[in-house]
Amino acid sequence: MDTRTRTAAAALTLLAALGATGCGLVDLDAAGSSTSSASVSAAPAELSELTVAPEDTGAPYDRDDWPHWTYLGDGCDTRDRTLKDQGENVEVGNDCDLSGTWRSVYDGETVTDPSDLDVDHFVPLAEVARSGSREWSEAEREAYANDPDVLVAVTAGSNRSKGDQDPASWLPERDRCGYVTRWVSIKQRYELTVDRAEAEAIRGVLRHCR
Repeated sequence: MDTRTRTAAAALTLLAALGATGCGLVDLDAAGSSTSSASVSAAPAELSELTVAPEDTGAPYDRDDWPHWTYLGDGCDTRDRTLKDQGENVEVGNDCDLSGTWRSVYDGETVTDPSDLDVDHFVPLAEVARSGSREWSEAEREAYANDPDVLVAVTAGSNRSKGDQDPASWLPERDRCGYVTRWVSIKQRYELTVDRAEAEAIRGVLRHCR
C-alpha cells in the first residue's frame, strides 16, 4: 500500500471516529496555532521533496466527483464538525444547528453567524485535481474532501477571493508562513505536485519566516 493510499485510509478511519470523539484543527493564526517554528523551519526541506511539474490542466474536474460533508451522526456532517471544532463557545442545537463565535484565519474577522462562513479545502479540490490526483479512486477523493486536516472555517468573502488559486496567485492577509507551511505539508502527505511558479512563491514566503 503506497503512502497516498495509507493516508486516504487513515482519513476515512478518522472520519468514522470523529462521530464519537471530535477533533481539533490547526488555527493558522499565532494565537493558539500549532504551526510551530520547527514546522516552519522544516517546510523548505519538505518543499524540496515535492515533485515540480506543470499543472495537469487536462485532468477533468467536477466537484460532484469529490463527495464531501460526510454524515457523522447526530445530525452533523464534516462541515458542521469543522465549525464546532474551530469556534469558541459553540452550542449545538437540534439537527446540528450551531451558534458561537468564529475567527476567520484568512482575514482575522470575527463571525457570529455560521451562515457567513465557508468551510474551505485548504488545498482546493480543483488544485488537487491538477496536482497529481488523476488516478485517485472515489474513496480517495472522498477521504481528502473530508479530511479534518485540510478543512478550515473562513469568511465567505476570503474564500471567494482565494477560489482555487495556489500561493503563486493568492495568499491570506494573516500568517502567510503558517499558510504555506500547511500547504506544503498537505501536498507532501497526499503526494501531490507543485508547479514551478507555486514552488517559487512558497520559497519566497519561507525566506522571511523564522
